[in-house]
Amino acid sequence: MKPAVIEIAGIQKTYNEGSPVAAEVLHGIDITLHAEEFACLIGPSGSGKSTLLNLIGLLERPSAGSYLLKGSAIQMASDDERTRARLETLGFVFQFHHLLPAFSALENVMLPGLIRYGEFSPGQRANAVELLQAVGLGDAMHRAPNELSGGMQQRVAIARSLALSPDLVLADEPTGNLDSRSANEVFTLMRRFNETKGTAFLIVTHDPRLADRCDRIIELRDGAIVADAPHHRSDGDRPAT
Repeated sequence: MKPAVIEIAGIQKTYNEGSPVAAEVLHGIDITLHAEEFACLIGPSGSGKSTLLNLIGLLERPSAGSYLLKGSAIQMASDDERTRARLETLGFVFQFHHLLPAFSALENVMLPGLIRYGEFSPGQRANAVELLQAVGLGDAMHRAPNELSGGMQQRVAIARSLALSPDLVLADEPTGNLDSRSANEVFTLMRRFNETKGTAFLIVTHDPRLADRCDRIIELRDGAIVADAPHHRSDGDRPAT
C-alpha cells in the first residue's frame, strides 16, 4: 500500500463553541488517504463536505480529534507551520477558480511559488509554462482571466494547484460551474495528472456521473461518514495500455 498523505481520526467540528447556539457539524470523522488515490466525497448539501475539506486543507482547525499530514501531527501546529505545510503538501481547486484578474494565466500559475519563495524565478516560470501546455493552454498563457472561457479558467486553476508538486489536491465542486463538455475536460485533466504524476485527489462533487469515475467514494451525511469503499470506474477513464 502507498504511504498515507492524510490520516484523520475522531475529527469533530463545532461552531460557536461554548455558546447557546453551538452547532457540531462533524461528528468523529475517520479518513486515511494514500498517495496516488483518486477519491471523491459526496453527500447532500449541508452534510459537512466543505467543512471537512477546509479542515483537511488546514483552512480551519478541528474542535477535537487528530490529524496526521504525511505522518506529522498538524492539528495543533502554529499558523506559520500550517501555512508552510499547506504550501508544501496540498493543492486546491474550487468551484470558482479565484484567479487574480490583474495577473496573466502564467502569473496565476506561478503565484503559489511567489507565496512560498517570495519571488518569481526562472524555474517557476518554466514549470508553469509546462503545466499550462499540459492543460492545453500553451497558446493562452499570457491572456488575462477575463479573456478565457470558464473551462479554460478552471484549467488554469488546475495547473496552479499543481505548481508546487503537491502530494494531494483538494477539489471542491471543481466542475460545478461548468457546462457538461467543459466539466468532462476538467475532470479528465485531473484524472490524467493523477495517473501520470501520481498526485492524489479528493474531489467534492454533487454529480453522480463524476463520482462514478473515481476509484473510491466516501459518503458524508449529517456530519458523519455513512459509506467509504473502493469503486471500479468505467473503462473509458482507464489509462491506455
